[in-house]
Amino acid sequence: MKFDPKNDFRRALVVAVAAAVMALNIKTFVRTGGLYPGGATGLTVLIQRIGLQYFGLEIPYSIVNLLLNAFPVYVGFRYIGTKFTLFSCEMIVLSSFMTDIIPAHPLTYDTLLISIFGGLINGCVMTMCLRVNATTGGTDFISIYLSQKRGVDSFNLVLGFNAVILLVAGYFFGWDKALYSIIFQYTSTQTLRLLYRNYQQETLFIVTDKWEEVSKAIYDTCRHGSTIWAAEGGYKEDWRNVVYSVVARSDVKRVTTVVREIDPGAFINAIPTERIMGRFHQEAKD
Repeated sequence: MKFDPKNDFRRALVVAVAAAVMALNIKTFVRTGGLYPGGATGLTVLIQRIGLQYFGLEIPYSIVNLLLNAFPVYVGFRYIGTKFTLFSCEMIVLSSFMTDIIPAHPLTYDTLLISIFGGLINGCVMTMCLRVNATTGGTDFISIYLSQKRGVDSFNLVLGFNAVILLVAGYFFGWDKALYSIIFQYTSTQTLRLLYRNYQQETLFIVTDKWEEVSKAIYDTCRHGSTIWAAEGGYKEDWRNVVYSVVARSDVKRVTTVVREIDPGAFINAIPTERIMGRFHQEAKD
């Protein structure tokens, strides 16, 4: 594990700000609206409410959240990356204790507004963490482990976990809150998809005479390979080479810039990729 004072301080600062915003979001929107976010946060809120309503116990958010994250954190240290997990632990610990300490300040009691703006803020917090190579904890560790180390699509697993939380919450506390929670989670997911593109891919079709240089440039830029096709032009009937490659959406701009420098006349077609199977290079967590 290498120590980079300037970069690590910046990461720690961003994570601390994200933790504060997340705690404020829970106390301002989630608690006020009686909502259930996804993952460990949603399960923590659910356990707290069950304990209070059915057993008369006010269980601290920090205790439940830290216990629920114990195994995912172990997975992070064991299989994903030490610094990645350490900064994620900073996020988990700070957000947990801040949620207990920060007083509640409801801004509105309109549940629909709470669902939309609370989900928006939650998505922004997740993006802040991911941009500095950290996570909010919980199912994020499991998702990264399954996708990077086992090649398993974890979307359905996480979706099923969140569905169970909503079913239990709906049964005990009313289906209206569970349904509003779906809006919260959907808004959060769409915000994340809009702001953070490293886990999204695009397929590039590049028609060029300098296919060797272009192929090498793609690999040097983002460590993704390519396939070369020979193709005949429909208008001039001359032969060109097509470079086919799948890259992370966040790398598309860098790749196209380099390709334009090599061959200003290259024709580039970028298509959103829904799903890939097989080996795809993903940057390892530190």
